[in-house]
Amino acid sequence: MKHEYKKIEPKWQAKWYEDKIFNAQDGSDKPKFYGLVEFPYPSGAGMHVGHIKAYSGLEVISRKRRMQGYNVLFPIGFDAYGLPTENYAIKTNTHPREITDVNIAKFSEQLKKVGFSFDWDRVVDTTEEGFYKWTQWIFLQMFEKGLVYRDRAFVNYCPSCKVVLSNEDSQGGKCDICKSDVVQKSKDVWYLRITQYADKLLKGLDTVDYPENIKQQQVNWIGKSTGAFVDFEVDGIEDKLQIYTTRPDTLFGVTFMVIAPEHPLIDKYVDKISNMDAVTAYREECNKKTEFERTQLVKDKTGVKLDGIEAINPLNGKKIPVFIADYVMMGYGTGAIMAVPAHDQRDYDFAKAFGVDIIEVIKGGDISVEAYTGDGEMVNSDFLNGFTNKKDSIVRAIEELEKLGIGKGGVQFKMKDWAFNRQRYWGEPIPIVHCEYCGDVAVPYEELPLKLPNMENFEPGQGGESPLARIDEYVNCKCPKCGKDAKRETDTMPQWAGSSWYYLRYIDPKNDKCLADMDKLNYWMPVDWYNGGMEHVTRHMIYSRFWHQFLYDLGAVNTPEPYAKRSAQGLILGPDGDKMSKSKGNVIDPLDIVDIYGADTLRTYVLFMGDYGAAAPWNDSSTKGCKRFLERVAALTDMITDEPIGKDLETKLHQTIKKVTNDIEEMKFNTAIASLMGLINDIYAVGKLDKESVSIIVRLLCPFAPHICEEMWEVIGGEGYASLAAWPEYDEAKTVNDTIEIGVQVNGKLRSTIVIPTGADKDVVLGIAKDDEKIKFATEGKTIVKEIYVPNKIVNLVVK
Repeated sequence: MKHEYKKIEPKWQAKWYEDKIFNAQDGSDKPKFYGLVEFPYPSGAGMHVGHIKAYSGLEVISRKRRMQGYNVLFPIGFDAYGLPTENYAIKTNTHPREITDVNIAKFSEQLKKVGFSFDWDRVVDTTEEGFYKWTQWIFLQMFEKGLVYRDRAFVNYCPSCKVVLSNEDSQGGKCDICKSDVVQKSKDVWYLRITQYADKLLKGLDTVDYPENIKQQQVNWIGKSTGAFVDFEVDGIEDKLQIYTTRPDTLFGVTFMVIAPEHPLIDKYVDKISNMDAVTAYREECNKKTEFERTQLVKDKTGVKLDGIEAINPLNGKKIPVFIADYVMMGYGTGAIMAVPAHDQRDYDFAKAFGVDIIEVIKGGDISVEAYTGDGEMVNSDFLNGFTNKKDSIVRAIEELEKLGIGKGGVQFKMKDWAFNRQRYWGEPIPIVHCEYCGDVAVPYEELPLKLPNMENFEPGQGGESPLARIDEYVNCKCPKCGKDAKRETDTMPQWAGSSWYYLRYIDPKNDKCLADMDKLNYWMPVDWYNGGMEHVTRHMIYSRFWHQFLYDLGAVNTPEPYAKRSAQGLILGPDGDKMSKSKGNVIDPLDIVDIYGADTLRTYVLFMGDYGAAAPWNDSSTKGCKRFLERVAALTDMITDEPIGKDLETKLHQTIKKVTNDIEEMKFNTAIASLMGLINDIYAVGKLDKESVSIIVRLLCPFAPHICEEMWEVIGGEGYASLAAWPEYDEAKTVNDTIEIGVQVNGKLRSTIVIPTGADKDVVLGIAKDDEKIKFATEGKTIVKEIYVPNKIVNLVVK
């Protein structure tokens, strides 16, 4: 048969989706497999080839699992709230609801055109009221359990998008959405106490099958450190400055302190600070800088000494100056740090710039030149003098601090609580009412979902307030607790909210009584295999693991971790080797490939182009090569005879079954396809094969190129769908070749190759080697003094 993809592909897509052959069955007696891909943000641009690669890995594994007799849940949905849609809606004067519906329809059509085996009866949309009702429900459960709080803080604010951003959404001082510079702004912020789950998030990594680099990224993101909290008295006032340090053993080397410019101590004791004008000016400069600029940029050390304020070193009683400097943030730790300039380069540079003492407490360097940051013997440190082991000196220092009542051992995390509100329209409304008498009050559960009101003018306010604040009938309400006049919260949730639990809703997408039925959760959870991008292994995965662990503690889900296994795909680069972008003109539209070569060619090529986890450039000639391969496969139906295949081809067939079976499990899709290509070459060399062998090849290729395989299955009289046929089994004995080729060396140099029976004994092999004409020539007139045979590998004859 011919590869008439323009007829074949729509035909089988229609049949699959009409017969719903990919629909999962709740509570089936079959073993279950839950394969999850990161659901897409439905942008107006539609799918790109990155989506195809991202979904194709688990697509192949899910199709193989069905053929192996599993009940497979392989769902899809849409993460549809967020700034890109709202910004586009403002630009085009179109409601985001309308844009979202059009984009979801477009994405769905594109996904079906590529032939993905998703369960289309379980589609979720985070903007749908029946979905975000439960997003709000989870938020209120956290609110009740004290994991939600509101605080006024300096936040990352994008003036272009007019929205507050978390640190994660403003890395490098740039807005994740529009790439504009982020500034600091004082605002009321809703936070989720993710830090309370930091230890659980770390411990949970010991129970899951994630690649080591993904685990390490999460460990680094959480950033647990062990040390001590130490109280520094401030001379002449009652307040103390608490710091956190991982090196309490260096306290005798503390010669100054630095506090955040926003520290409340400054405003409380403004009358004691004689240079308040300089302090105020410096604070104003800091407010213009992003958190990234303040904490991470390599720059000149700036700061202002607080004249009139001195701290006291708690171990030696010496008075030390206190500075404000931009690199100390109120949101990190305690908003105050101790400085040990002899052993920290940043502190050293600061001390040199401001003429502060530098006292060595660890021997080993030359502090007249630079800070010494290595290990060594403790000096100038009273009871710590002579200690040479850092761990022991830290333990001893903490003992002393606790004995004196001036500090205690503790841990801290780099990860901060999650800023959880946005001052924009297109997001889940936060179900909180502000009452003058009762404070922050939860919207009653029976009133959920708190619906997002329809608005014609949804541009954000100039002061950064939410557009919802302009709807009086939405804002003005009664307090659910006391019944008096109150105001509704007008901020919305960030885009991460829906994606933090969407995998649970796939299990029971229509349930209006709970987020998912416990019997169904018990059957399907945990997710067996989750694949996605490396860019989401920290933010999204940590957020969703946090939500899941909370729900587990609540008793709402049955597993402590959501994902048993995680993998990640690499990028598809442009043909020029650069990251694809419209501005570079190197973007490949997957539907163009479908139109020109067919969906099966696209599916095969994106998995053949290289290691699945690595980045690889698009190559048009390789795409054509995959098309030719599929054409040769299609033509196998014209080569069928009643004669059984020969021994060599049978061995090659079983070797291929074994390799494809194992390679799919290891996500070595490129080598699985290469082995199929090699088999096809061998078949063409013979020129014929039997129907059963064609059946096996069709089933092996089906997860990669299902449309052509369904057509071939029908042509050869296969029963039902190829996509549901039994996965081929290999016979281990038949994977072994009867003969093998090995090298023959003379004095360590390769002189010939010979073919020997597999497993032949040494005498037989040596006899074949010595009878070889090239070996006879190489040993003529010489004496063989040693014969070496490494079974099934090589022969070496040592001659003189």
